[in-house]
Parts: sequence; structure tokens; C-alpha cells
Amino acid sequence: MTEQITSLQNPKIKQLLMLQQKSSERRKTGIFVVEGQQELSHCLHAGYEIDTVFYCSALVPDFHVPANIRCFEVSRDVYEKMAYRGSTEGVIAEVRTKLLQLHDLSLDEHPLIVVLESVEKPGNLGAILRSADASGVDAVVVCDPLTDLYNPNLIRSSVGAAFTVPCVACSSEECISFLKQRNIKILTAQLQDSHLYYDTDMTCGTAIVMGTEHDGLTDLWRNAADAHIRIPMLGKIDSLNVSVSAAILMFEAVRQRQK
Repeated sequence: MTEQITSLQNPKIKQLLMLQQKSSERRKTGIFVVEGQQELSHCLHAGYEIDTVFYCSALVPDFHVPANIRCFEVSRDVYEKMAYRGSTEGVIAEVRTKLLQLHDLSLDEHPLIVVLESVEKPGNLGAILRSADASGVDAVVVCDPLTDLYNPNLIRSSVGAAFTVPCVACSSEECISFLKQRNIKILTAQLQDSHLYYDTDMTCGTAIVMGTEHDGLTDLWRNAADAHIRIPMLGKIDSLNVSVSAAILMFEAVRQRQK
């Protein structure tokens, strides 16, 4: 029989809120939070292990309780406190982390990889993962990350792409070594000493490397690059949001590869 929870003081609810709010708690427990039925479906399809499910029958009256998974029915008041999205989804799960390493990546002969150096905003990373899924990117590598890969805002903004696109966190040095060993061309997005992105070949194995909007890329990546590329800026603003820039470059690779 499914246990019911109606109090915000319940220890299980307090623990879930801690997992949402604190990356240290996610690291310590190896558990993160997924909200929404679509996201949970992608999560399951990617082979993640669900630890606990919380659902609100007032919002999802036909919810099918998964077999062999701890499940709790929560009141609407409790759910609205737990949920990032108010009361629109009705299902939240605690899921066990599954951290990929570079050597876990399964790449074809001419992979397309997006590399992000020191990304800080989880919403930007989530949006980039969403574009990476749409453009068929083989992997996203986050170097020297300033946000963890299981931040709830990242998962929410990715609309499940956090589970459909292989994503690895590592140091810049490790990533550069990995790319060089596999003869994957490194293209760094930068304004200085660069060529227009659509004049650069992306049909071979390619890594598109992006830095932060404020600081750009470090010299480590600039010096490791096989080519520097830029997006033409015709207005008075000299930069785009990093997720927009990444999407433009990813789909240029798609365009070139579909010729």
C-alpha cells in the first residue's frame, strides 16, 4: 500500500528539498531530483535507477505506481512546496546519479562534440543540452564546471535532454588530451584572430568549444585550438547568450554534414 504524506515536516519531504537546493547534498547521497513525467520517462530510458517517487493524485489521478520502487502519495499543498513548476506536473522522483567519464563515450568516426569551459548558469547548460539533442550532438563535455550536472534548474531547462545527450564533467587538460588523441578538430568560439564559422569545415570529427559570456575562453583552449571561429555581430552588442551561440554553431555542423 502506498504511504501518504500530508505534512511539510515529514523527513522525506525535507530530504527532497535539501537535494533540490544543495549540490553538496546531491554529491554526498548520490541522489538527485527529477520533476515531470516526460523528464522521468527520458531518465528511465537512459538507464537511470529511480530510488523514490512522489506523486499527487489530485494532479495525476491516473498515475501508475511503478513496481518495485518506493512510492509516496503527497497532498496538493505538499506537492506545490516540492515542485519547481508549481502544480502542473504531479510527479517528482529521487534518482541515483550516473556520472560518465570521457572513456565511457561511444563515438563514431566523425563525432560532433560540444565543450563548455567553466559554465556557471545551469539554465544555459540546460538550453545547450536541449539544442545538442535536437542537432544530434554525440556528447557535451563540461570542463571545470561551476555548476553540477544534476542541478534541478539544469534538468528542468533541458526538458529531459540532460538524459538523452551523454554529458561528461572533467578538467580542460583531460578534455584536450582526449580530443587530440582521437584527432578531433578543436574549434574555439572567440572574437580575436578568428574566421567566420560558416567558412570552417565541420564535417570531420569536431569539437566546438565555448567559454563564458563574460570572460570567454582561457588561453589553454585558445592555444590548443586547430581553428578559431566567430559568429558575425552586426549590431551594437558584441556577444550572444552562450546557449544561442552554441545552437548556431551546432546547426551549422548539421547543415554541412547534410550536404
